[in-house]
Amino acid sequence: MASISQLIRNLLDRPGSANISPFQRVATQAGAHEDRLKELDELPPPRMGDLPEFCAIAREAARRTLDERPFDVQLVGALALLSGQVAEMATGEGKTLSGAIAAAGHALRGRRVHVISVNDYLARRDAEWMGPLYEALGVSVGWISQSSTPEERREAYAKNVMYASVSEIGFDVLRDRIATSADDLIVPEPEVALIDEADSVLVDEARVPLVLAGAADPGLDSAETAELVRRLSRGYHYELDDQGLNVFLTAKGTDAVERALGGINLYETPEVLTQVNLALHAHALLTRDVDYLVRDGRIQLVNQSRGRVATLQRWPDGLQAAVEAKEALPASETGEILDSITIQGLIRRYPEICGMTGTAVAVEDQLREFYGLKVAVIPPNRPNVRVDEPDRVFGAVVDMRMALVDEIARVHETGRPILIGTLDVSESERLADDLRREGLECVVLNAKNDAEEAAIIAQAGQKGTITVSTQMAGRGTDIRLGEGVAELGGLYVIGAGRHASSRLDDQLRGRAGRQGDPGGSVFYVSLEDDLITQYAPHESLPPADDETGVVRSKRAGYIVGHAQRVAEGTHLEIHRNTWRYTRLLETQRAQVLEQRDKVLRGEAGGDALAAARPQRWEELGAEVGDAVLREAARQIVLFHLDRCWTEHLGFMSDIREGIHLRGLGHKLKPIDEFHREGVAAYKQLLEEVERRSIETFETATITADGLDSEESGLKRPTATWTYLVQDNPFGSAFDRALKNLVTPRSKRRQSLDD
Repeated sequence: MASISQLIRNLLDRPGSANISPFQRVATQAGAHEDRLKELDELPPPRMGDLPEFCAIAREAARRTLDERPFDVQLVGALALLSGQVAEMATGEGKTLSGAIAAAGHALRGRRVHVISVNDYLARRDAEWMGPLYEALGVSVGWISQSSTPEERREAYAKNVMYASVSEIGFDVLRDRIATSADDLIVPEPEVALIDEADSVLVDEARVPLVLAGAADPGLDSAETAELVRRLSRGYHYELDDQGLNVFLTAKGTDAVERALGGINLYETPEVLTQVNLALHAHALLTRDVDYLVRDGRIQLVNQSRGRVATLQRWPDGLQAAVEAKEALPASETGEILDSITIQGLIRRYPEICGMTGTAVAVEDQLREFYGLKVAVIPPNRPNVRVDEPDRVFGAVVDMRMALVDEIARVHETGRPILIGTLDVSESERLADDLRREGLECVVLNAKNDAEEAAIIAQAGQKGTITVSTQMAGRGTDIRLGEGVAELGGLYVIGAGRHASSRLDDQLRGRAGRQGDPGGSVFYVSLEDDLITQYAPHESLPPADDETGVVRSKRAGYIVGHAQRVAEGTHLEIHRNTWRYTRLLETQRAQVLEQRDKVLRGEAGGDALAAARPQRWEELGAEVGDAVLREAARQIVLFHLDRCWTEHLGFMSDIREGIHLRGLGHKLKPIDEFHREGVAAYKQLLEEVERRSIETFETATITADGLDSEESGLKRPTATWTYLVQDNPFGSAFDRALKNLVTPRSKRRQSLDD
């Protein structure tokens, strides 16, 4: 009956519809080999042509090296990964071991595997933890981190299986793109990407651009503008839109700013207008301890989907400088963008993609649309007995907070451990203060102390423990129940507010009920929460009880769910729209890299210049020799190819910023115009590379010692650096551009686009 049900789901193509029946049969067949393999002193080499035997050998190898015997469901998860699917496995079901078995299987098929994690800590931990298993299966394994040297990176990439964070792989790819010698290349051709926390990497962070910049000048000092904006009053000098994603000067605000700046016309000085708008955005729309932290004298962004500090992440240069000025910090270094790649573009380089996570079904449509992936839902080894209570909805946030503290105090008296998930850093610290005032000691886990995460989470299941956390508690480390806790009902998870994504709520719930443990969960929600006010602002809200503040109407639950669905739809549309614009650049980038590789590894540069200027080529060849001349030609063409690509990126960014304005009269489709201009500009790029290369070749200083790059005007940046851009911080570019035109002059402002 189960197989028929699975087949029907597969035919209907419903979420989680990948048919796992074949994998379950293989896992069952693997059991027939178990007793025989246990008797052997040495395990035979695995043969990927016999999947049941491979699974049995991997199981026995794990038992011998890790003292862990994979359950059948873990083998089923590994087989789903070997089939190029995303395996949804509940928290505590052993995804790390399933991933290692699958990675080994891909490697034994002769494929190079990159196991992609969300951070350096998990990459190193899992590589070292699973190392003995890989060795037993005859597979080499390595890892890289932010501190790895080029030699260490090259060595790790040479292994059969390599663990790394998604950003480190992306930065290595970008650095390879400006290499001037084939010997300097680090990243081999991509083959298999096995992605841990796949929904986080493939969906939540898909639009994040990784950037390679050439260091230039220090950032602009915006302290004076920040001080000016600080004196403005909301509602008088400036206003916010309904969703809090836009801010604009009023007529009185414009007059005040113009007077403060010496009587200028703000709208006739675009540079000043831009700086004022950036400062206003930083002041009104970005909140300390919610959107960013100030730590060690610098701004650190907070990853909203994980609650962790987003290492190396920053906003576009102007906004970054504005926030630094707001916090009275020195401006950080800026630089010219040499190249960039979105995480989605990075992952799509791999011919084969698979992944694992605890919450994939909710985003299966996106996984299918953007990556062609299906989700295989792997059943738990033991049934989930966690009790998930209905949301407790309150009319006012103050009532919700009081009830939350009362509930924590009530449950704590029983000794049952409690994990409270909050939406941001400031809320976690405010709740901790409330609890301490009531005499309740708690441990706080947020982006301010993320280095202590593993130790804090390891204790969260102990009797009498109260742990207050941001979303970072949702992933990475198991919570094991202490002695006597199961009898108390297991870990009790409380969500202090609903996230904009239901998956983040599900991840929080999933911290309880691990491996069939008892547990419980409940969410406390206020109809004044940002989720409701931003994504369901026009809903008619039911009344709350006068004494308790509780909203008893069933409509309250509908409103919360509706707001969450609207938020998820908004984020999906932003993702979809961003990819529409990114896809053209990804195609052009691939073509440029193909040409670049021919120049870097071959003789394409020399052949082109020899054909274009044969007399010059012949004369120089006689003077310096063919080998020297060909290397000089290579460097000339590479320089201009890289230079023109950098300029092309800048041009396309400018086009993107204003392209939506062309659609306001409904005569032109912005995406069509973007492609039309992008294709024309790319054609000019190739022609310009050829023109500049020939021009340089005609006048370049080339001696027996080689090309004098500086004398020939081919000076590259003295240093490069990498970072991630927090893209689209204030909603869609279309909405912002549209409001700029349809509002009166008093509300007009320059758009801050992605």
